[in-house]
Amino acid sequence: MTLPFKLQLEPSRDKAVLRKQLQAERMGLLDRHKRAAQLQEVLQVWLIKRPETTIGAYWPIKGEFDALPALYRWSEAAEPGQPPRRIGLPVMNRETKRLSFHVWYPGCEMEEDAYGIPKPKDTEIFHPQLLLVPCVGYGPGGLRLGYGGGFYDRTLAEIQPRPYTAGLGYAHGYVPWLAPEPHDVPLDALLNEEGVQWPE
Repeated sequence: MTLPFKLQLEPSRDKAVLRKQLQAERMGLLDRHKRAAQLQEVLQVWLIKRPETTIGAYWPIKGEFDALPALYRWSEAAEPGQPPRRIGLPVMNRETKRLSFHVWYPGCEMEEDAYGIPKPKDTEIFHPQLLLVPCVGYGPGGLRLGYGGGFYDRTLAEIQPRPYTAGLGYAHGYVPWLAPEPHDVPLDALLNEEGVQWPE
């Protein structure tokens, strides 16, 4: 995979610094709205053939791709007689630092979590069959670079049955030398605005 442009700074080998670099780049992408529109199309097409009827997603922050419009279209496209399609957003447990997923739909009542991120208020908890995961960066083999809190890794290490996981990010976030750490749980798929990057 080739990067769409030369980075202004050499990507740091320090993950904390690298996260800040990639977030700053993402916020500064002049064509971010165009990339987002392209990734909306990639995600919509990819979802057509997916068998799952429950999907866990996320509320976008810090310039992340917003998957909710594509997911709402997916939820509305269920054929008559098929099980209803449900979307969920994460709610963090302060004690365990793990995520549970609560039903979300446009217009549902929201409240802020401990980090100031909106979450559904008093909606049903459900187990997602497919989990869409935001990526600050990503590397070969479905390796994800997140914000460093470990919430997704802890959740995926214990949740049963384990959902199929797909990372969402922009092409600038690809880091070819990114190496796994013992706690990392690789993604099953990775999508960016150029298409499905993993598995190829």
